[in-house]
Amino acid sequence: MAAPRKYSLESRERAVRMYRTSDPKPQIKKLAVDLGVHPEALRGWIRQAEADADAGERDDRLTTDEHAELVALRKENAQLKRANDVLRTASAFFAAQLDPTRPR
Repeated sequence: MAAPRKYSLESRERAVRMYRTSDPKPQIKKLAVDLGVHPEALRGWIRQAEADADAGERDDRLTTDEHAELVALRKENAQLKRANDVLRTASAFFAAQLDPTRPR
């Protein structure tokens, strides 16, 4: 179960939309104070929105989809490593049962 979020998804989207549609771009710190959010939270939301944009405004961050895929692959990799360890241990156990005279 995911941890509860401090800011709702709607307020997050609204804050990013306000920043992106403003001309000239406001200072993130001032906008964050006006909206009642932490400046670094707003900065992170804006950077992630730029990475997720269709135009690919940022190449230094993973998109949300890429990040979700990476998390899933890491989880699958960990499960496969655990399964490999279990199989390796089981094969050594059964090999010892089949040939008890064999040195370990």
